[in-house]
Amino acid sequence: MKKTIAMLPGDGIGREVMNGAREVLSVIAEQYGHEFNFTSGLIGGSAIDERGVPLPDETLELCRNADAVLLGAVGGPKWENQAPANRPERGLLAIRKELGLYANVRPVKAFECLEERSPFKKSVLQGVDFVIVRELTGGLYFGKPSGRSGSGEKESAVDTLVYTKEEVRRIIKAAFEMASGRRKKVTSVDKANVLESSRMWRETAEEVKKEYPEVELEHMLVDNAAMQLIQNPARFDVIVTENLFGDILSDEASVLTGSLGMLPSSSLSLNGLHLYEPVHGSAPDIAGENKANPLAMVLSAAMMLRTSFGLEEEASAVESAVQHVLNAGKRTGDLAAADEQVLTTEEMIAEIKESLEEDNAIIHIMEAYA
Repeated sequence: MKKTIAMLPGDGIGREVMNGAREVLSVIAEQYGHEFNFTSGLIGGSAIDERGVPLPDETLELCRNADAVLLGAVGGPKWENQAPANRPERGLLAIRKELGLYANVRPVKAFECLEERSPFKKSVLQGVDFVIVRELTGGLYFGKPSGRSGSGEKESAVDTLVYTKEEVRRIIKAAFEMASGRRKKVTSVDKANVLESSRMWRETAEEVKKEYPEVELEHMLVDNAAMQLIQNPARFDVIVTENLFGDILSDEASVLTGSLGMLPSSSLSLNGLHLYEPVHGSAPDIAGENKANPLAMVLSAAMMLRTSFGLEEEASAVESAVQHVLNAGKRTGDLAAADEQVLTTEEMIAEIKESLEEDNAIIHIMEAYA
């Protein structure tokens, strides 16, 4: 199989974790006889520094010519004084809009070997395995008008929350499709007791439900959902919600795993060109120090192998390698206890590659004696 992968390292630790993912993908390509062509582009603060904008046209063109996109992270204090329309984060919002990335999918699964790193009791973490499906192209982040007017104590600010029924139906349908292949339960999160947009959201969810009679649908107010994620996270299967709520709830859910460095994500389009990125940010405080946890980036690459390329065996091999390394007690600083050895970013990647190579050797031995 030949595939072109657009790699957008972005800012901060994005470059370090992206390099690690590329190394792992190169091992997979060699072992399974694939050809991955890696192309690189600028986004976020690095793009502002070199091109003056957070998302250059050439980066968009590079992505459109690829089979999938991997993104590291964007942002940092260096660019805090940029005009709002030209901040690094605008590059991320723009690429979602330009590529039609309407659904952000964030799986949340508790690793048994990392339970001691989570602030939650083991009893709370048992059975935690759910997915958050977040709408990406509408809501407060894109609504107009948006901005400030006036000055002094008379200054005011406005943001507008706008959704079309088509956007709402599209994301809810994606959630039901996902739940159909899982435990067949969708939790639709809204604020229907206050917001008109949420009332339309809830009505649309009920309409979509009729197309999936085998899937259970429950509605939950966002404040209750935030509480349930802490008290009883195992009750969830697929959570679907709008842009702002999904942004907040998915970051809250990341605490269950003990570190943001463990959570991958995908952003899906209708045309098949999807983007994959770790949930964590650019972590400028440790950028360039070889300390970042690369596992979320590696697991995002595994999601790419499975979802974009249909390579289930290869994706499972990467995930198994990550699990093997963690089970062996290998930890980066965000996961290590005070008395545990701390691996660098490069050392963690080396461990994953070694695990992949060992597993491949075992497979060849078994085939030789079959």
